Amino acid sequence: MVESTLTIGQLAKRGKVSTSLLRYYEKEGLLEPVGRTAAGYRLYSPDSVRHLRFIRKAQRYGFSLNDIKLMRGAAHDSPASKHDIRDIAEQRFMEIERRVTEMLVLRHELELFLDDVTTQIGETAGEDVGNQYRELMEQVCGHDHASDSQTSLRKLSERLGCNLASVEWENLFRDLRGEHIHVWRDDSDGYSVLFANDDPKISRALRQLAAGETGCDAHIEPEVSAADDGILFTARGDNAFLFAQLFLSLEAGGD
Repeated sequence: MVESTLTIGQLAKRGKVSTSLLRYYEKEGLLEPVGRTAAGYRLYSPDSVRHLRFIRKAQRYGFSLNDIKLMRGAAHDSPASKHDIRDIAEQRFMEIERRVTEMLVLRHELELFLDDVTTQIGETAGEDVGNQYRELMEQVCGHDHASDSQTSLRKLSERLGCNLASVEWENLFRDLRGEHIHVWRDDSDGYSVLFANDDPKISRALRQLAAGETGCDAHIEPEVSAADDGILFTARGDNAFLFAQLFLSLEAGGD
């Protein structure tokens, strides 16, 4: 076997997919082997790793296999196909924007509704009961109406768990703030966050963050591992989305 080629098993391992999925991509014309061994096993070029990651990313963003085929072939097709690519990407982006807006509006309106409920409880059951209910809602929603812009990240970090709330957050935030990331929902019940910078201080901060979950019944301990293009942080469980929110806030320079 030529050293520069990969077997289907090696490609599957690097791409973290099954060999059956690679065969399916081949059937759909998305991934082509460059040859076969004497025993008939498929061989792939090193570029296949990059092609596979492109396909997986595009699928995570909601593009169909036909869309991906069109994107992969656009470099050699007519200018008209490039316009098709732009239209497909724009349509997908607008769909995501609509969904995000719906969720943001729903969260905003729910907070206002709960605030109104709290006020009504205070009026009917007394100010003390109303204050207790307001404190409960702030704990549940992670929202402080009095100082939301200053405390949102702190509230989010506290919601991540019993042990994590005691970690030296400011040191962690300083090392992670402003770092470029890629975030995606895993096929299971988790989120993966790829830091495009393999700086040791980022790795240390992420490992400290993950270690803060050790022994905590509220969460599954996150995993930190080296990736070809950075550092991968993987969180699983019902509250894994909070990690995604945390890192997105830090990337944006949240305080």
